[in-house]
Amino acid sequence: MLNDIVGAARILYLNDVEIYFIEDDDFGPFSQINELKSLNAVLQMLKSVISVANPNEMKALNVLQNETIARINSFADQNIDEMVMRKHDTTAEDLLLKWGESCGARSKVTVAYFEGANRGAVAREDIDVGESALEIPESIIISEDLVRESDMFKVLKEWDGMTTDTMLLLWSMRERYNPLSNFKYYFQTLPETFNTGLSFGIDALTILHGTLLFEELMQAKAHLRQQYDSLCPALCASYPDIFKAQLYSWDHYLWACELWYSNGMKVIFSDGKLRTCLIPIAGLLNHSLFPHILHYGRVDSETKVLKFQLARKCRRGEQCYLSYGSFSGSHLIMFYGFLPNGDNPYDIIPLDFEVPETEDCQSQTIESFRTCHMVRGSWFSKNNKLRTYGLSPLFLAHLRSVLKSGGMEQPPVAPGEDENETALLETIISIFEPMMEGLGERDDLVGEEMNWDVKLALEYKELQRRIISSVLSCAAGLKLLDSA
Repeated sequence: MLNDIVGAARILYLNDVEIYFIEDDDFGPFSQINELKSLNAVLQMLKSVISVANPNEMKALNVLQNETIARINSFADQNIDEMVMRKHDTTAEDLLLKWGESCGARSKVTVAYFEGANRGAVAREDIDVGESALEIPESIIISEDLVRESDMFKVLKEWDGMTTDTMLLLWSMRERYNPLSNFKYYFQTLPETFNTGLSFGIDALTILHGTLLFEELMQAKAHLRQQYDSLCPALCASYPDIFKAQLYSWDHYLWACELWYSNGMKVIFSDGKLRTCLIPIAGLLNHSLFPHILHYGRVDSETKVLKFQLARKCRRGEQCYLSYGSFSGSHLIMFYGFLPNGDNPYDIIPLDFEVPETEDCQSQTIESFRTCHMVRGSWFSKNNKLRTYGLSPLFLAHLRSVLKSGGMEQPPVAPGEDENETALLETIISIFEPMMEGLGERDDLVGEEMNWDVKLALEYKELQRRIISSVLSCAAGLKLLDSA
């Protein structure tokens, strides 16, 4: 019975990427996050039913509940992340924790620095499934309400094209240097510069040339610069008492953008409104592909507290992780400045195919339409059946149907229905070999003196090579067909 319930929950919590890569006869687990969401959803359902169960039902429900918790713990034991802590001054972070506690925050985590990484939150004690690692009162959450209470709001609300997100950026740029700020302990824990993709230098961008991330970074940087040039100089010139020029430089604007991109969270407040906000203390939690905390998006309407409850246990001395979302490596580099440890199931390479329309298409104004597909590392595939090649069934079905119909999109074709499997493999190779060539030769840059952005760019490029290489391994299938 529990297997059936968990199986249904897995389907319910699938995201778009996981749905796209589902293979025949695969009933999960589909990803670490999906499995955690599914098991915790089942656990919450059982707790709800137990609360109204009669004595005759209680025994069976308790068995199901205990087995669900055992599965969560077993899953967690297979994914223990051991990081070595290093000595580092944590005075600023300790002051932030004390300030938070004085404002009503409760924390079962402290701050530590790790070898090969930056700071993170470490459990002070064993924290079980369902318990809170952090409880943050709504009163110390930074949101648009603070902007509306400031003197700059009367100016910004009349400014043409002004958005709430931009108001938050402008408020943060000034508040960062306000010695009387209620959030001074929070701003003191923030770095002087954020090492995200938006701060990549010329050397790192040169390495990324030929990747999709390069194009995304260039577009993002150009957009932010244009936004700054059309906004900050004019505000400083028109309202110099409110917007002091020394606080509204390009570097300060980029810092604020990176702050909100890397630390901003979407939270439903006690009044029921969704706001983008900064949450002091919670920003110390790092991301993982196998997080402890999944859900943190709603302030309790009665206690007015935001709770960060655990989806899997966290032992004393273990780093406590938060899920930033099911993001690809390119997204994590651009907005957060890191690649996660382990194989990321959301690292995909998107593919857009232009497919000619049929003659009887109703629209005569559009000459073609696009079909979107994607690939990821073939090592994620569980399907050992012939002619699957570690690729998504949807992608293979699309190629087979197009090849069989001479370039026109037709109903999907299953393996074995098309005798020309060699043409399929040649098509796949023709798509991905140019991608590999576009990445160029492996960069031979080595050494401890390498800048952080260059190291990260090299790691990302190597990841792209690894994914494309796994797809090109289907060439082995082509050789088998040729020799048959």
